Amino acid sequence: MTSGKTELLINAIMDGYDAEEDFFKRHCRIFPRRSVVYSLVDEVRALMFPGYFDDETLAGESNEALVGERLMRIQRILSEQVRRAFLYNDESLSEEDARAQAEQIADEFVDELPRLQALLLKDAEAAFEGDPAAQSREEVILCYPGMHAILVHRIAHELYLRNVPLIPRLMSEQAHSATGIDIHPGATIGEYFFIDHGTGVVIGETTEIGSHAKIYQGVTLGATSTRKGQALSGTKRHPTLGDYVTVYSNASVLGGDVVIGSGSVIGGSAFVTESIPEDGRVSVKDQEVVVRQFGAPEPVWCYEI
Repeated sequence: MTSGKTELLINAIMDGYDAEEDFFKRHCRIFPRRSVVYSLVDEVRALMFPGYFDDETLAGESNEALVGERLMRIQRILSEQVRRAFLYNDESLSEEDARAQAEQIADEFVDELPRLQALLLKDAEAAFEGDPAAQSREEVILCYPGMHAILVHRIAHELYLRNVPLIPRLMSEQAHSATGIDIHPGATIGEYFFIDHGTGVVIGETTEIGSHAKIYQGVTLGATSTRKGQALSGTKRHPTLGDYVTVYSNASVLGGDVVIGSGSVIGGSAFVTESIPEDGRVSVKDQEVVVRQFGAPEPVWCYEI
């Protein structure tokens, strides 16, 4: 590439920066650092389950010094990244105010860690008890994508509740990439939650899920329409599931007014846009399966499902 062509390309790209100042120039765009946010999730996970995801301790064992060190590291890393997020979000915010708010949120977050650990242990128990293929709780913690997704969600949700910009979504999208499970950090999820298999699960921002719920791969808990875009921000767009609800694979439950009553079961591939009473059963009827041999004019057999 000639120097003249290089100069033309540089000028064209710089012109693009100038034309889109909102993306490239506004208060220099101090973002939280993605890699640091991801490492923060790893630190919290290692604290929750010592020895499972690091080489510093035997599985299930730790000591006060290591726990204290991890707590301080989590607090320090989170405070700095939240400070950056606040400065990104509000150009009028002073450095001093951003730091003070970030330190307060980091303090509040570490105070919640014992409660989060108790929740995650219940989630692991739900997965073990709910899956006959699970050979141990340790296998659930180490291997199950649903367990990782809910761990990240419970971390991100605490920051979402405190109106921290960007960081909760960075966390949830990293988990989405790793597991194929897309849980918006705004979703409210009760205890003993189990996602079986998990690939393709989508849980929207305003979804509410009770305790002891179980969902399978391909399930969507979504909105009926988002055509109004930002005008819908802050409204209840996603469904509410009661306690002990099961949603089987590839089912869609859509709409902010939809309430699935406690104890209900949503069958596979169902499309639900209306509320279901407690202990309801939703199934798909009158589907026909046709089996024919290649080149044969008539089916070998068929049946309705």
